[in-house]
Amino acid sequence: MTALELTSSSVDLTRAICDIHSESGDETTLADAIASAVSAYDHLEVIRDGDTIVARTNLGRARRVVIAGHIDTVPINRNLPVEDREIDGEAFLWGRGTVDMKAGVAVQLKLAAELTEPGVDITWMWYDHEEVDSSLNGLGRLSRNRPDLFEGDFAILGEPSNGEVEGGCNGTLRALVRTAGVRAHSARSWIGENAIHKAAPILARLAEYRAREIEVEGLVYREGLNAVRITGGVAGNVIPDACEVEVNYRFAPSRDAAAAARVVNDVFTGFEVEIVDIAEGARPGLDAELAREFVDAVGATPTPKYGWTDVARFSALGIPAVNYGPGDPHLAHHDEERVPVAQIDAVERGLRAWLSGS
Repeated sequence: MTALELTSSSVDLTRAICDIHSESGDETTLADAIASAVSAYDHLEVIRDGDTIVARTNLGRARRVVIAGHIDTVPINRNLPVEDREIDGEAFLWGRGTVDMKAGVAVQLKLAAELTEPGVDITWMWYDHEEVDSSLNGLGRLSRNRPDLFEGDFAILGEPSNGEVEGGCNGTLRALVRTAGVRAHSARSWIGENAIHKAAPILARLAEYRAREIEVEGLVYREGLNAVRITGGVAGNVIPDACEVEVNYRFAPSRDAAAAARVVNDVFTGFEVEIVDIAEGARPGLDAELAREFVDAVGATPTPKYGWTDVARFSALGIPAVNYGPGDPHLAHHDEERVPVAQIDAVERGLRAWLSGS
């Protein structure tokens, strides 16, 4: 079994974790290594659900914090093993998973091992299948199998945020907007009705749509409505009788699923619209006492999270949650994924200072 040494620096742990391949669906080796490593510490109760590992303190503190990170990555593309690189005099770790989000996981593992007397009880979660369909998500599975493990007053997700605090997240909706026509031979196109041509107004409405900015609890979230895929056509000599435009709507956390669906249906009035996937966002929750203490301790100025993250799962359970981790989210899934060494150290210092009260 691959061994992880939690007395290593967070930077060295990041290298080690990244070099254990764990593309979605292939997390077992890394999950085994994490379970073995944290089981060596008597102050942690360790629970396993599939390839999700939970380690928690039970010190009888008045408040509990949940800190989570996913252990899977998108596919590798000649960007492992991790390399040390210097860009404009700044040290980076370069390779798959350094940003999304094994540097955050490394910080969490080191602190889980070392913080034996934190000021709050802590539930650490390292989960599988985040980068694939939501139905497979290890955090979602754990919430169904062991909802008791989600008891807490505040949650932190180690998603990359450039070492800053990103509150809540936008919701996301996918819809299929369809047109219908009549097939005919393309040599006699006037006999048929071209479903692809009928999609032109759909694309026009998307092009004309202006993203709205909506303030939620002091943070301004930017919405977006975009075509992400279009399908149609039968053969090179056939007028198509069907066309389908897949649309993605990113909506502010002030809207619930029903409100988001109404927006999309209103935009495409007159067309057949099928909502195929929807996940509500998460309000910032920065007015919670622990959230304020955390933001003050790390010296951050919170900003909104535009993408959807698993903070929404905590928010749905009534637990305020933020994103806080090393790495530039713009480099997540990028073939030149890289994280500044200084950000790994800074996030570790921030979390350590807050959790230990020092």
